Amino acid sequence: MATGTRQSSRNPAPVYQPRRASGFTIIERAREGVSTSQADQLAYLLNVSFKELAAILQMAERTLHRFRNEGRLDAQASERLLLLENLAAHGLLVFDNRADALADWLRYPLRELKGQAPLQLLTTISGFGLVDDVLTRIEYGVYA
Repeated sequence: MATGTRQSSRNPAPVYQPRRASGFTIIERAREGVSTSQADQLAYLLNVSFKELAAILQMAERTLHRFRNEGRLDAQASERLLLLENLAAHGLLVFDNRADALADWLRYPLRELKGQAPLQLLTTISGFGLVDDVLTRIEYGVYA
């Protein structure tokens, strides 16, 4: 997805750190449109393929390619990306800032999610809430 993002240890690239945002901040930023470079960075951090990112953003891969050429996502895709960023920030908190552990967890089927992997549920807004609820339960040690 984001080729050339990782650099050698001599000249390390700044690590992308997603931040949580309030509902109103998400609305404002979504209306402005989020840069596609932010989408690339988040996809790279979570080890999400271009095809998976397109599904999360609820658009065809071809449409996502078009937005990449334009440099900004539309409001709907921006909102979904910002929800994914909130989820990633929460997940990094829960998994001690280990992006690899979060990326693995997103692909692991969970009983709490009726045997589905969290990533599978991120195609709906309700799915974002369900996945975030599971992260909260892990954060507070409530597994049942």
